[in-house]
Amino acid sequence: MAFDPTALGPSAEPYLRDVSPGRIWHPLFRHECAFGPDVFEDVMMNLIKNPNINSSWLFRADILHDTDPAWSPSPPPPTSDHPDQQGAVAAVQDVRHEEQHQPIPVAFQDFRNDRVLVRRLIPRNTRRDDPLEQTCVFASSSPGKDADAAASKTRSLVVYLPHASEPDALPFYHPKVRGVAQLHEWDAARAVGTLSIHYLFFDDADFAVEKLVRTARMLLSVLYKHGQGRVRGYTKRVHHDVVIPQARFQNRYAELKLKYARDLVENWAETTDPSKHVFEDLGIAAFLIELWADMYRGQEFPGFVDIGCGNGLLVYILLEEGYSGWGFDARARKSWAKYNKVRDGKDSLQRLVLLPDAVSRPSHEDGREPALDLSQIHNGAFPKGTFIVSNHADELTPWTPILAAQSGSPFIMIPCCSHNLGGHKYRAPPPRDKTKSPSTYSCLVDWAARIAEDCGWVVETEMLRIPSTRNTAMLGRRRTRDAEEVGIDGVLAKYGGTGGYFESAAKLTRTEKGH
Repeated sequence: MAFDPTALGPSAEPYLRDVSPGRIWHPLFRHECAFGPDVFEDVMMNLIKNPNINSSWLFRADILHDTDPAWSPSPPPPTSDHPDQQGAVAAVQDVRHEEQHQPIPVAFQDFRNDRVLVRRLIPRNTRRDDPLEQTCVFASSSPGKDADAAASKTRSLVVYLPHASEPDALPFYHPKVRGVAQLHEWDAARAVGTLSIHYLFFDDADFAVEKLVRTARMLLSVLYKHGQGRVRGYTKRVHHDVVIPQARFQNRYAELKLKYARDLVENWAETTDPSKHVFEDLGIAAFLIELWADMYRGQEFPGFVDIGCGNGLLVYILLEEGYSGWGFDARARKSWAKYNKVRDGKDSLQRLVLLPDAVSRPSHEDGREPALDLSQIHNGAFPKGTFIVSNHADELTPWTPILAAQSGSPFIMIPCCSHNLGGHKYRAPPPRDKTKSPSTYSCLVDWAARIAEDCGWVVETEMLRIPSTRNTAMLGRRRTRDAEEVGIDGVLAKYGGTGGYFESAAKLTRTEKGH
């Protein structure tokens, strides 16, 4: 059933009776639906926790208060050992739960309030918009045993009340109304329901404001779409925030964006699109900083290496944020002139070709190896514990868990283009999970995960909140067995061998051709 709601004019009789005198809730739209009260409440709770579904201006919602006995405040984030990381943007910092966030009282005739929450809406750009607190109320009304046909429906209601006393106090992303109510009515005998949306206006004349009417229609359409999707058996395939909580990642990302984005975009030296690459790397940096705060709490950071570092921006951001490390790539980039830093006499960005010791060495007929400029070679052995970053490293992606196992190092790999261990373009086998898409990217991700598992890694997967469709991050930080028990030669043979890699590496030491 396509979404085609019935518009209800200013003269429509209110469906809801607020017990407070003078508070009139005007219905704006109504639509039939095929889902019951349980689905309605589940969908509404998801929309409350994820307001970004309704507005691209919003990051998320922090729950400050909840009458559900199972609710408890989120724990504070770990404190970074880096002095540069201890100050954050005040507007987007984690909530201090010792503060009291009192809900706005509201009650409706014939309804009982079942659950009351207070959420804080967090905008994407805190320079433009302020956060807003909002009371969210779940209420319900069940038919009595002797109810007539008109009163035999189960009614479920969710109400939003912004903590603002006048329209000018509301940020851009919130409709300029005193309240929004979404009502679900369900006739169990006929298995038919209706949805409707209602406004509590600051001024009844606001009914004529086209933007408010348009927003009401949009809110109802999102609710309808998500509810009908549940009926059709839709299940969410992508799960974010598995490793790092959403609030921590987004707070850190907002801080980095405010700190670096404008300068990086305005002074972009590459021919690629800065609006993509800058925000992508800021997002990856935010994730790594929060990940490392968990991994190295109370410990000295062991350093990182970014293999196949490309333009070097991620290395630059992490160094600016106080983390020690470096990166290398087979080809230098124009950006390196700005992003490179010299530490202890060494460049943070270096032109090197990765040639792991495990790669088979071909020889000429006379027994000599092909010529190789060893000054431009890195053998992939890193100090024990060095955190290996492999971000869209293409040919180096399948090598990442292998090098990590050999060096005793944790890693993150974010695959992009599919190559085999010999460095050639490659279509990986279909994913083991037959419910997953057999796309080239899904095949690559599963294939790389198999290599990691065979190298003894517990593979954790996170779908990063970055502006890229290639946003699957795989982490290796725990092991299923000691590295000494892993037969690397057997792993290489199982996944096709390394034929052709040495020759390609040798060519790269003599040319500026990139990987």
